[in-house]
Amino acid sequence: MKQLLKQVFSSQKPLIRLIIPLVTVILVVASLFAAPALATGVYQIPSLTAGNDTWVLDQGEVISRLNEGKISSAFEDLAKQTNKEVRIVTVRRLDYGETPQSFTKELFEKWFPTKEAQANQTLLVIDTVTNGTAIVTGDEVKPLLTDSIAESIATETVSVPLRNGNKYNQAFIDASDRLVAVLSGKADPGPPQIIDTVQVEGTYKKAEETDQGNATAWVVGLLIAATVIPMATYYIYQINQPSSDG
Repeated sequence: MKQLLKQVFSSQKPLIRLIIPLVTVILVVASLFAAPALATGVYQIPSLTAGNDTWVLDQGEVISRLNEGKISSAFEDLAKQTNKEVRIVTVRRLDYGETPQSFTKELFEKWFPTKEAQANQTLLVIDTVTNGTAIVTGDEVKPLLTDSIAESIATETVSVPLRNGNKYNQAFIDASDRLVAVLSGKADPGPPQIIDTVQVEGTYKKAEETDQGNATAWVVGLLIAATVIPMATYYIYQINQPSSDG
């Protein structure tokens, strides 16, 4: 059996030598096209149809089902009570040359192509690769959700939890709570409080500092020993040599 397999393998060597480079080329080409395929362009986002109740489009898959449901319910209630609509979109990666700002503006215009359709709309987008955020609002929204508040929501309410450990669920829950409050005519709760953790210097050394100090002492000691020991050895050797005058 082994002899038969060996004969088959030997007879197919030329074919195998031809196939291996071909497979290698295919794998390389596939790897080159795999990364761009993961990028998202506006053309890949489905259009909104009349009566569409999509409030959260989580293509980045960073929001839990539970929190997505809470946010969607809050936005749906807001729309019924105030006629103002908010939508959140997450994407994994943007097309080459695209920024969160340009993508959000293009998507806003795709979903709401006229000034009338845009008037009561708010769109918040995040790219989960860079955690870049952007927000666009319609004209009827701006008296309540001013540009400064909208910018604060994108760069503070969303970004602070992301900087503190990629807490996407907290980021979007906080953003939805603030958006709903402001668009309902309530007082703006403001951005999250940033607490600076000031570290007080102690009079004792940390374990890392102690270890580093010990390591430095060992290195210095070894360098000294490497210099002194050969010199001392040579000196002793010279002393013990019989005098040439004797």
